Amino acid sequence: MQHIGIVGGGIIGLSTAYYLREAGYAVTVFDQTVLADGCSYGNAGMIVPSHIVPLAQPGMIAKGLRWMLQPTSPFYVKPRLNADLIRWGWLFYKHSTNEHVQYSIPALRDISLLSKTMYQQLAQTMDFGWHERGLLMLYQTAAAEHELQHEADLANQSGIEARMLDQKQVQALEPDAEVTVHGAVYYPGDAHVTPRRVMETLIADLKSKGVQFLENHRVEGFAMNGSRVTAIRAGGEQYPVDEVVIAGGAWSPEVVKSLQLNLPLQGGKGYSFLLKDQSPQVRVPAIMLEARATATPMGQDLRIAGTMEINGTDLSVNMKRVQGISQSIQRYYPGIRVDLPAREVVWKGLRPCSPDGLPYIGRIPAYQNVTLATGHGMMGLSLGPGTGKLVSEIITGQSLSMDVAAFRPSRFQ
Repeated sequence: MQHIGIVGGGIIGLSTAYYLREAGYAVTVFDQTVLADGCSYGNAGMIVPSHIVPLAQPGMIAKGLRWMLQPTSPFYVKPRLNADLIRWGWLFYKHSTNEHVQYSIPALRDISLLSKTMYQQLAQTMDFGWHERGLLMLYQTAAAEHELQHEADLANQSGIEARMLDQKQVQALEPDAEVTVHGAVYYPGDAHVTPRRVMETLIADLKSKGVQFLENHRVEGFAMNGSRVTAIRAGGEQYPVDEVVIAGGAWSPEVVKSLQLNLPLQGGKGYSFLLKDQSPQVRVPAIMLEARATATPMGQDLRIAGTMEINGTDLSVNMKRVQGISQSIQRYYPGIRVDLPAREVVWKGLRPCSPDGLPYIGRIPAYQNVTLATGHGMMGLSLGPGTGKLVSEIITGQSLSMDVAAFRPSRFQ
């Protein structure tokens, strides 16, 4: 039986482990921390086929520069003289074009729909809080309405249903919580889950099927035989492998440096916190456009999340940013009281952001048996099962469920 070593125990790594184990491989998952610490546990829990426009898009740089001057703003790039950040910023600038958006839409749509299908299949045998209630993109200003109308038009043209709603129609979808908005775009095809339950359920299932987990095993390098990796070095030991999958999230660039690959990728820090036993409760997950914050119902609780700090792998908590999230909620849901949470209960995580807003999925060309699966930005949880399925098809040599050319890891080399 061939042995696969997967570097990274987030949703991408676990999904990959699931489909490779189903295909008959022996699998070991390496993670540098304990698994409960990862980015996949505390995110907004949204499964979003609606998100077909990449982060690199016209106007995003101008918005980012304005937001950087506000301490509570939803976007921030930590200024630092760093060659990797400068390269990432230049590539982001180059790809913030309408042409890139049009190129990216079919690829993001197809992997999102694939991943949603995989989630629906998993939900038949696993209980992780799967709900298909759609997504509301709430707005309060004419400028935001114009922006969202354009995105809704793109979605409908691409086969993703989007409906423009007025305030009364939004309120009709929320029978319990008052919503103060001018309107919203409603994406009925979106869904949501409880991320911790997704992760814990997958881990339990994988362990029951013999997948080995090596926590607190930071990957230090690889043993090579020509263009093949023969073993993973981690925790002072050497583990023989037949194939390697690198799904290390924001730490992937560090992992692949020993393979002489300079991977443009930055950690985009986000925060979240839970409002326990929330009443009134939100029914439909929402993104509050002007605030760039989210609200997702998870059982009786409500998860509030937001911000994007491009800052490498710094995991410190900036309470000014958290304050910006907490203050924004009552602007949209005046009946929901949100106090500034204590620093110790604020969850933080790093989304692995590529400079063009597309993930890296595919073989690393210089090596026969190394596959990359990272760079999913804010959509890691949403795209996890689809990515895992694609990686398993790449390794097993099966026909691919979709064209992955747009995701090739070598596109910036």
